[in-house]
Formats: sequence, structure tokens, C-alpha cells
Amino acid sequence: MKISSLQSARYEYSPKLPGMLRHGIANIGVQEGEETQSAADQEVIKRLFPNTYGKKEITFVQGENTAETKKQVVGVILSGGQAPGGHNVICGLYDALKAANKENVLYGFKNGPIGLIEDDYLIFDDAYINQYRNTGGFDIIGSGRTKLETSEQFAIVADVCKKHGITAIVIIGGDDSNTNAAVLAEYFAAHDTGVQVIGCPKTIDGDLKNEDIECSFGFDTATKTYSEIIGNIERDANSAKKYWHFIKVMGRSASHVALECALETQPNICLISEEVSEKKMSLSQIADYIADSVEKRAAKGMNFGVAIIPEGVVEFVPEFSALIQEINELLAGSKADAFNALATWSEKYAFIEQGLTKESMGVFAILPENIQQQLFLERDPHGNVQVSLIESEKLFSALVKDKLDERKKAGTYKGKFSPLHHFLGYEGRCAFPSNFDSDYCYSLGYNAFMLIQYGYNGYLSKISNLSKPASEWTAGGMPITKMMNIERRHGEDKPVIKKALVELDGKPFKFFEAHREEWAVETSFVYPGAIQYYGPAEVCDITTKTLALEHAE
Repeated sequence: MKISSLQSARYEYSPKLPGMLRHGIANIGVQEGEETQSAADQEVIKRLFPNTYGKKEITFVQGENTAETKKQVVGVILSGGQAPGGHNVICGLYDALKAANKENVLYGFKNGPIGLIEDDYLIFDDAYINQYRNTGGFDIIGSGRTKLETSEQFAIVADVCKKHGITAIVIIGGDDSNTNAAVLAEYFAAHDTGVQVIGCPKTIDGDLKNEDIECSFGFDTATKTYSEIIGNIERDANSAKKYWHFIKVMGRSASHVALECALETQPNICLISEEVSEKKMSLSQIADYIADSVEKRAAKGMNFGVAIIPEGVVEFVPEFSALIQEINELLAGSKADAFNALATWSEKYAFIEQGLTKESMGVFAILPENIQQQLFLERDPHGNVQVSLIESEKLFSALVKDKLDERKKAGTYKGKFSPLHHFLGYEGRCAFPSNFDSDYCYSLGYNAFMLIQYGYNGYLSKISNLSKPASEWTAGGMPITKMMNIERRHGEDKPVIKKALVELDGKPFKFFEAHREEWAVETSFVYPGAIQYYGPAEVCDITTKTLALEHAE
């Protein structure tokens, strides 16, 4: 297999561990903190997790290792979408296992949770794992989106663990995957299997965080990758001076990616879904907001600009959410067959017009025809509109064009508006991890082994103080149930990890809010450039603007 020069060099990079994990496994002690309770719905969560609820947070410290000495056979899975650094979680876990006892074994179950159910695995050795150190992607064992949530599935997983003598499972995933990890941990405890479950916080969307989890892994690399591209586009816009670039970025449920990219690159416009929801902004109001920037810049001779659009912003527009709900009802059951049987778009349009309320039809009518049709094409397994497939960057540029055409007729706008469109998604999910993510992920995996060795179950691997140099990071664990609340999912109340949205009173948003009026009119672009791996720490090891602002002293 041919490899690039960077890939070869990255194999040799030695990730930095938190200070207390650098003393050798025999010299890592544990300090227990206070008992915990869930983020909300405490009585319900406690009832659902009687064996794993209320456990203590723990911190590893320099001291005598008092854990029971025994051979560990650990299984690991990657769950959900890719995020840079996943390979290093596995490498850190493997290295800690082998450092503790050369006889310890690490099983990699293939293609996500389905690998556990189908008993499809490989056993890691040095030669295999060394090919993946400090590299992007999840191709080391593959990933998948199968959910572990039924008693039947848990029983199968328990049998697979028993067959191989597995003592612990490490689940590397996002909020849903770690919710499943907590439920699996509870099942294992209730059935006295002796198998522990440890989670590791992954998602480039940045919405798996709280007072304990300062950021999920992959967010740093993905946002730096997107910001490099956005910076390149900004520089092109400032060179050609004739295009408005509408750039959609990942983040369906939260706008952390969009906000971080805005802080990195200082575009003219960045929509924040949580603010759209808070202010109950309509599509028309959002279009006017962007058009104001276009008009003011045009008046200064600048017929170009950059707008960042979060992937899921349309779901936060109240009138659009109401429209989606009505469309889902309109096409429920056999009515979908009647709609699909219609031959032309004009016939389908008439069907839609008869089925929607006047208010929702008013919203539907202002949408460009290609967006209208997208709402009636792909459906999810439950028959609902797949909002993430809507090309919101094209939607807003079309709505802005309509606003500008009106202003031209009124004589208030005399500029030119030539939009271009981009979607930054897969480009960031498997990028070479930054030094920060390489270090953070390796530490998460190494720390996961420490949690296993000390016998913890239903815990999330936790590395803190991340805005400081790695030597000052702290390591420990928190019960996954601490992050949980009850939410309505598919008509049922379910225990789930609470998603973290952008806080409108938080320091990152407040910094953005204080500067965006200037950025909207002036050309204040910043060009971050490519991720740097070798050189001064202040260039190579910098973390996100979000984390720096949140922990500014």
C-alpha cells in the first residue's frame, strides 16, 4: 500500500497524555468525588438505571494503582458518523492495555454495533494498529448506525462477550451511541455478566458537551478543515470581487460548527439556528437580514461576500417547522401512494395546495421550485421529510435574490448579486486529526483502559482542562446517566443524553454577536490556512476559538 509523506510522518507522532497519565500505569491512583444525578427527570432516570445511577465522578491522580490485577480482554466499536481522531482512541486503548499486561487482548468489532451482534471482529496486534496511528477516518474497523437498544440485542452481545471472555466493551460514539452504552451497561449489571461498558465522546457537531465534557473529539479538526476552505473561498471572493458564496456546514441539531467557523474566518453573515428559534424569525426576515448586508456592501462597491448556513437551520424556523409537520401528515399512510401516482408536478402542486393550511401554503409558495420538490422526494424510514437533504444554502440565496429584485424595483438597491453555493460536510469527517485531536483522542482511549482496570461500568471517558497545554489536562470519568434526561422519541418517552445547543448567553456567541454588524458590512475576512502539525506549539497545538472563549480567564 502506498502512503503519503505526511501519513508516514504521522505514524511516528507521539501523542501527548495528561500529566497524571504519564507516570506509568502502576503509578496511577484514583480519587472519587461526589455522587451524581441526571441532568433532568431524576426519579425516572434513577428508576430506569437502578444499578448504574448516582455513581461518583472520579479523577485519576499520581499514586499507587490499587486496581485488581487480572487479564483484560476488551472489545471496541466505532459507532455513528466518522470523526477525526477515532483511530487514536483505539490506539490509546491498545497501548494502555499492553502497557498493563502484554497478555491483554483487544478485539475490534467491525462496522459498528452490528459487529457485536454478528460476532464479526479482528484481534489487534502491533503491526495492524501501527498503520492507523494519528490518521483520520474510521477504516481501522469501520463504523455503523445500528442501535443497541433491545433486550434481545443485549442478550446476543452478552453471549458474544462470554464466548470470547470479554471483560469490557468500549463504545466510541455520539449522544445516541453513548445513550445505548448506558443502557447496555445497565443490562450487564442487572444480569451480573461481569462485563463493563465505557463510552468515549465523539461528534464533529459539537453537541455532546456539558460541564464535564468540554468538547467532543473531531470537532477541532473538522472545524479547522472547514475554516481553511471557507478562508480560501473568502480570499477568492476578495480577489474576484463578484460573487456571494453561500456555504452550508454540518450541524443539524446545533450550530456549534457554524459558530466556530465564523469565529475562525469572520464572514459577512453566519446564521445561528438557536437564535433563529429564539427570535422566531421567518424565512422572509432571514432573507431580509442577509439582503441588508448585500445592499450595504454593494453601496460601498463590494458586490461580493460570504454567508455561512448551518445544515439544520430551516428546522428552527417556526413557520417552516409547521410546514414540515403538515407535509408529514399530508403524506401519511395511503395518501403518499395517491400523491406519488400523480404524473406531473402541476398535479402534485394542486394536491399540495388542497392539503395544506393557508398559512403553510403561503410559506410553501415562496420557496424555489427545486426546494419545493425536495420536500416531496426522499422520505426517512418513518415517512417523514428528510430536512437534512434540503439545500438550504440555495434556498436562502434564492430568497435573497427575490428581496434584492424587489429593492431594485423600489430603487434602493443598484448592485449586482451573483451567488455560488457550497456544502462542507464529508470533507471534514475523516481529515488528518489535528495535534489537539490526536492528543485528546489518544488520552480518551488510554483513560478508558484506566476506567476498565478500576472496575467502572456505565462511565464516559473524561479529559478536562482542554484549553490548557496537554500536560495540564486532567483525566477521569463520569457516569453516563449524569448527562441524561427524558425526551419524546417516536411517540415514546426515552432516556437520552441531552444535546448541547449553542448558548446565546455564552461567551462564544456573545463575541460573535459583538462583531457581526461590522463583519456584515466590512471585509473583515480571516484566512486560517491549513492545519499545522509541525512547528511552534502556538501554531500547531491551538484549540478552537469556542473552547478558548469558554475558558478565557
